[in-house]
Amino acid sequence: MGTCITGIRRATARDAKRLTRLVRTSRAYEGPYAPMVAGYRVGPDYIEAHRVFVAVEPHEDRLLGFYALVLDPPELDLMFVADSAQGLGIGRLLVAHMLGQARDAGITGVRVVSHPPAEGFYLSVGGERTGTERANPPAVMWDRPELLIPVA
Repeated sequence: MGTCITGIRRATARDAKRLTRLVRTSRAYEGPYAPMVAGYRVGPDYIEAHRVFVAVEPHEDRLLGFYALVLDPPELDLMFVADSAQGLGIGRLLVAHMLGQARDAGITGVRVVSHPPAEGFYLSVGGERTGTERANPPAVMWDRPELLIPVA
């Protein structure tokens, strides 16, 4: 897929429906993980309250992925890459951008409670395992790795 990427821009309230769709249709949350995103909504209020950035193909404004950084306490609350953009380096691009935002805000480390299959990705971008976030039924039926990504 020779994709001409990528612009990163601040999300706007008008992006809310597309971000919600990306979360709810992610193949990473199929099978036993599906209940976690089934009713999930990324609303305009959430976008306005947090640092939410989207990666898009500049010419088509095709959504490739997004992340949400919560500043207090510092946490990567959401990060999704579109199924069609997996393996193109979008996740790494988003993490690098997020770390720049964190640095600009004076943050020294960003907590990540990872989707279990994504732990290897976060370790590969500098995350350090710090513990385990226990299951919280009925929304989350499994334990999740907790990591800290230092801000250089």
